[in-house]
Amino acid sequence: MKGTTHLMIGTAIGLTASAFQPFTVQNFALYITVAAFSALSADLDGPSMLSSKLGKISKMLREFFLWGGAIFLAGVSFQYFVQHLFYPKLMTAAVMIFLIGFVTKQGFIRNALVSVVGVALIYMGWAMNMRWLIGLGIFVAWAPWLKHRGMTHTVWALAFWGAIGYELEQQLQIEGVMFVAFAGYFSHLFADTLTPSGVKWLYPVYRKPIKIPFL
Repeated sequence: MKGTTHLMIGTAIGLTASAFQPFTVQNFALYITVAAFSALSADLDGPSMLSSKLGKISKMLREFFLWGGAIFLAGVSFQYFVQHLFYPKLMTAAVMIFLIGFVTKQGFIRNALVSVVGVALIYMGWAMNMRWLIGLGIFVAWAPWLKHRGMTHTVWALAFWGAIGYELEQQLQIEGVMFVAFAGYFSHLFADTLTPSGVKWLYPVYRKPIKIPFL
């Protein structure tokens, strides 16, 4: 399934969740960012078929997220290291937007860069005592070197992602964050299950793909 489709599904999940929670601009943006990133994060695993199917719009979106996220992250980092101001919601959004830009890139350099970002997140999470950030860092550092539609497309990865979402919800004290994170990740696996290749939900316990061919 194309990355743009996963992105749209994740965005829809974020919009739906925000409709059932008290509205604030920050929370609205956070639900959408977390859900959209979660819907794409399974494809942080190595070179994927997405890379060879990028249209002009997809390429523009990739560059927008990559560079927009980098600028956003630089601004949040400046506030933290220079002005000693820390905004967890802004940092969460910045990290996820930046990482979305890596989903459809491929190659050794790309994988190495993503892993470096993951290690940096682990350090930041340890330094700031943020367990969700440590978990995210572990996932980001590990995922690029895995076979596409391998371990990141399993119930084990889904459970791990749900745990990250739970810790993020506890950190931000915003109800529903765990739900949108879990639902976004689940939507990716379910959508890929509808394709002819299917998904190895129980790998490596059960190595055959489970599929409901639709596309």
